[in-house]
Amino acid sequence: MPRRPRAHHYHVYVVELDDRVWNHARFRAANPAYQLGKPFVYVGMTGLDPDIRFDKHKAGIQANRYVQEHGLRLLPQVYEVYNPMPYEGAKEMEVELAIGLREKGWGVWQA
Repeated sequence: MPRRPRAHHYHVYVVELDDRVWNHARFRAANPAYQLGKPFVYVGMTGLDPDIRFDKHKAGIQANRYVQEHGLRLLPQVYEVYNPMPYEGAKEMEVELAIGLREKGWGVWQA
């Protein structure tokens, strides 16, 4: 019997970054509307459990530099409601979530 693909095993996730990420010129340039006191975050998508993906970032495996150097913790309260979803949905939601958080004044780096 052929295996059916797991269509809904993708996740968006949000990692809180420490405020030293603001020292990176590229991060500042990507967030001209950042509001003082709001969180700094990384928004990504993965076919893995977000906890495993975060651990890989921290270990330097397919890591985003900002998460590896400044990642503090996952913020499941921001993303859990959307997961799991199909690949295309996760790709779109990653962008939409990043836009929505930026509109709230957050400092956002999106994969």
